[in-house]
Amino acid sequence: MSLVIRLARTGKKGERKFRVVVKEKRSKRDGGYIDLLGWYQKGKEGSKKIDMKKYSEWVVKGAKPSATVAEIIK
Repeated sequence: MSLVIRLARTGKKGERKFRVVVKEKRSKRDGGYIDLLGWYQKGKEGSKKIDMKKYSEWVVKGAKPSATVAEIIK
């Protein structure tokens, strides 16, 4: 089972809000997830909240962040 840390889209049409989640690589973008790490809202400066302790634990366990999530974390 290959795990990835990626974004899952939520919110209304035209309002881009995303959850930062841990899920299996082959699952759908908005399907079920294993763990919720936080949220991110595109377009607004500083509008993110990610639990870095959980993030670090999942990376140690072998979950790989997507390119977008890696850019957000920087």
